[in-house]
Amino acid sequence: MLIQFAPFIVIFAIMYFLILRPQQRRAKEQREMVQGARRGDIVVTSGGLIGKVTKSTDDTEVELEIAPNVRVRLARSGIADVRSKGEPVKDAPGAKTAPAKKDAPNP
Repeated sequence: MLIQFAPFIVIFAIMYFLILRPQQRRAKEQREMVQGARRGDIVVTSGGLIGKVTKSTDDTEVELEIAPNVRVRLARSGIADVRSKGEPVKDAPGAKTAPAKKDAPNP
């Protein structure tokens, strides 16, 4: 009786080690990379936007700067890739940037 199930057990073992385990390892590496995204890193979102992480609001959200003075909040699960690990941006104490003018002509 066990000999009849032996081929199925062998096939399952082969599929586990060749397909399932490497896929689980890649998913774990992706999860660690996304959780490791910090201020100054350049990331690509799952929608294809490329931006720089400007602020990590909590464990599930980051703020991205996708253009000068254009910042969006993004769930960490929306990060597809961390392109380059950057140094954290250091703001000068007391220095504030002027808000962008909405109706200003583009130079």
